Amino acid sequence: TYSRAEVLAIARAVADAAAAEARRYAEWAVEETGFGNPDHKELKNKLCSIGLYEHYKNDNFTDFRVDPARKLVEIPKPAGVIFALTPSTNPVCSVFYKALLALLTRNVIVISPHPAAKACCADAARLIARTAEAAGAPDGVIQVIDEPAMPIIDFIMKSDRINLILATGGSPMVRAAYSSGNPALGVGPGNCPAYVDETADVAKAAKRIADSKAFDNSILCTNESAVIAHAAIADRLVGELKRQGCHMISPEERERLADHLFPAGRFNISLLGKPAERIAESAGIRVPRGTRVLLVPLERIGDDYPLSREKLCPVLGFYEVATRDAALIAARAMVRRSGAGHSATIHASDPAIILRYGAELPVLRVAVNVGCSTGAAGFETFLSPTMTVGTGYFGRSSVGENVGPGHLVQWTRLAYNKAAEVPFDSFDGVHLPETSPRPRLPEGRIDYSFNWVGGRPSAQHGAADGTPGDATEIELDDLRAEIRRLILEELRAFQRERP
Repeated sequence: TYSRAEVLAIARAVADAAAAEARRYAEWAVEETGFGNPDHKELKNKLCSIGLYEHYKNDNFTDFRVDPARKLVEIPKPAGVIFALTPSTNPVCSVFYKALLALLTRNVIVISPHPAAKACCADAARLIARTAEAAGAPDGVIQVIDEPAMPIIDFIMKSDRINLILATGGSPMVRAAYSSGNPALGVGPGNCPAYVDETADVAKAAKRIADSKAFDNSILCTNESAVIAHAAIADRLVGELKRQGCHMISPEERERLADHLFPAGRFNISLLGKPAERIAESAGIRVPRGTRVLLVPLERIGDDYPLSREKLCPVLGFYEVATRDAALIAARAMVRRSGAGHSATIHASDPAIILRYGAELPVLRVAVNVGCSTGAAGFETFLSPTMTVGTGYFGRSSVGENVGPGHLVQWTRLAYNKAAEVPFDSFDGVHLPETSPRPRLPEGRIDYSFNWVGGRPSAQHGAADGTPGDATEIELDDLRAEIRRLILEELRAFQRERP
């Protein structure tokens, strides 16, 4: 029953608080996870806080809508309790992003951070939870699992108290969300081809590709995996990429790097989000100082060729093709197994090849003349800004768009008889019920942690001002009494309503 003005005030307060701490959490995330770039993480934290609020502040997810032409009244209803799993690659920005989506649509959210980023994510979640409550949100509107572990994640994921799972992460986790028995929005892996056509502005294409691939050391799933270059501009493109801080390694170094990146055919997780120079050094390859991206000449494209797969680090394949037909064949081969439904990018000035590229690739977003990392994610295009990229039926996902607040709300539709003689009522001056009293826990109880042991709260309990408190101050008898009081109130209300 919260009004749009109340919802926007809460969301704005959270966005401002998150943006104010963007740098601190960026540095903390890099320190805790060991990968990424703090400058770029700071930018993502701001984009997913105040940037997200500014993008959606004019959208209305709270008021009912009247459509006299179709004789419809539509009433928005929140999904309910959302269980949000966040990744280690984009940790705090995903916490901000998912929490704001939930707040804008009047949902409650329980956040389960990746274990590799649990400290910074839990702290960020508690910050915005306190901010939301101070701005008027119900107590417990944002909750977090401080110590995520598979038993508790599995238990909550399957709980009938969860209305929707919002899963961002690896394929096994997304599959677990889909098999939980609860509605889920999950996404699949990327493997984005970047085709540079003979009609492209080569210098601009090179800068956009290099900036995108180097962004946060290439840990966004929308980053380019390989450049597919038309032969007519391939040599010029290599030269421009070198000017943008890319270093082309030799065929001999390529084999060494392939073994280092994909030992036993699997990606070396220790290289996730590491800088290009460090990856080269660890592989025994000498590169110029200031190298941002390692450029790797590809022998072929295919599922059996690891260097043409997704690489969440600044290593970029380079594959030359003689024709546009060959480029499309190569791009389709890249996304045939890993990357289906996800993203691709094209640099061209011929609308015919741009349209054909989008039509023939089994992906659901194509970034045109822009870096794929931030373009497909909606931060440099007019796609919805997101940290959760739907891959649709191609990628075995239930959602095909960039996930936004519209996916977390449902609409009850009052549909009138369409016969002309049946009137459609006027709803001018008619309002939904006003905000009900704010749900509050008993005085002194603000522990929403999932660390209760032996029937008592853990030391995570804190005072109303956010400072740590003594868990022994909370007596279990008081809690039981409060629960009994609430149950009795509901029973009395039920008896009064019976005929």
